[in-house]
Amino acid sequence: SPSTQYMIVSGALPKIGPVYDHLVKLAAQGKVAYFDDTSMRILDFVRPKGDERTGIFTTGIVSVHEAFEIALLFTGRDHAGENRIKVIKQREPDLPAMIMMSDALAANAVGLDDEKEILANCLTHGRRNFVKIIDKFPQDCHHVISSIGTVYHHDDLSKTLGHSDDERLVYHQEHSGPVMADLKVWLDAQVAEKKFEPNCPMGKAIAYMRSHWMALTLFLRHAGAPLDSNIVERVLKNVVLHRKNSLFYRTASGAKTGDTYMTLIQTCQRNDINPWDYLTELQRHHEAVKASPADWLPWNYKATLELLREPPPADANPPPETSDEKVKTPAN
Repeated sequence: SPSTQYMIVSGALPKIGPVYDHLVKLAAQGKVAYFDDTSMRILDFVRPKGDERTGIFTTGIVSVHEAFEIALLFTGRDHAGENRIKVIKQREPDLPAMIMMSDALAANAVGLDDEKEILANCLTHGRRNFVKIIDKFPQDCHHVISSIGTVYHHDDLSKTLGHSDDERLVYHQEHSGPVMADLKVWLDAQVAEKKFEPNCPMGKAIAYMRSHWMALTLFLRHAGAPLDSNIVERVLKNVVLHRKNSLFYRTASGAKTGDTYMTLIQTCQRNDINPWDYLTELQRHHEAVKASPADWLPWNYKATLELLREPPPADANPPPETSDEKVKTPAN
């Protein structure tokens, strides 16, 4: 029954929880983070006194490092921007600012720390506004969509050529820079010539691009800045599928359990690791996991298991013989 299943998975939570906590801290040390949220339901959610919010959200954060990626999930009253703040507070002070990629929703930029964060906005979200209305304004929308498509083409070529972050930046500045500059001139001209009403769909789509232009074009000024937030969108699709199948969480404690498991499973999937095998080994070695969670991260646990399976090295200096083991010399 569902209640029995929940007892099993929640009972194992203390065994896998140390890795989840370590992943949250490690995520704050990445070079790029993608974040967004989607709605969720918790039936028996206890709100703080005076809290008038009605929304419940599941936030997804994907932190990208040189050798691995971490997918985090948080469910509760806090939206993506607030959960972003909780994570970034754990960033080491000597690290450079982290690129934070999201859509241009104002709540995502709340409490932005200029010393620890550089905000980038998703170019796909800007493009999407024109895709929705292409039937009404085909020629104008095609111009914007084609320009953004050229930028993505250059980004694909950069990946094919194996560019480093700095090389990719120079490549985009040389090839995508003129394209985006022409697009900005075109957008400004539409407003200056008053071709569209500000409140019409085309006027709103143009306003979105112009008002967030600096964050949308960070990839032209900062090495390693991505074009969009598609990575976290793919992670949140699994959350949406979970919501469709289970409809809701009953309590905040149940949501925490779900977030822990989904964080570990999504992180495994993003690093091509078998989540079934990984969760099994965490429970088998939960005492060692609690003592040193860093040794049991998804990309480390197999090496840790190999060390545990190796026989102890032969002692080159055997212990001295005890009195019982000494050979007795016959008396003269």
